[in-house]
Amino acid sequence: MVDHHSMTLAGIRTFLGPHCISVGTVTDGRVLLQEALRLKPDLIVLDITMPLLNGIDSVIQIKKILPGVTLVFTTMHSDPPYLEAALNAVPTGYVLKSAVCQQLLDAVKSVIEGRLSTRERETLQLIAEGKAPKEIASVLEISVKTVAFHRENIKRKLGLKTTAAITRYALEQGLG
Repeated sequence: MVDHHSMTLAGIRTFLGPHCISVGTVTDGRVLLQEALRLKPDLIVLDITMPLLNGIDSVIQIKKILPGVTLVFTTMHSDPPYLEAALNAVPTGYVLKSAVCQQLLDAVKSVIEGRLSTRERETLQLIAEGKAPKEIASVLEISVKTVAFHRENIKRKLGLKTTAAITRYALEQGLG
């Protein structure tokens, strides 16, 4: 777990403690790289804004040395440039610090369980952006029927009933 605010870091560690075994906490990006290489964790929950090396650049370097690690960003930044940069760094989750704690737990559980496939996550992102099924099909170069199939899988895997619920979930995860 990584955050440059010790109180936030302690809160995340306490909240996730019953659900994850914490192998370490650090407060900057450089130490994160050293500790990730040493500890080889399954999951890293990290802030985007950190001293010495920001979270996005840290993730890019970590993915080179530990390609199988799962990463979840926690951040106060909801601006599209931050979201785009974070998604390009290939994390598996993105949760705003303004979200309720349960959303962080849901994101961590989701990425640990590998609940959504890459294509389902792409579909979820486009749904959150307000794209219609035809637009999603065009962007992903798949059929509208395949979009419907992915949407139904997303609903089933996340325990959601409607497309509106999918959209709400995606926005809560900072995807929209």
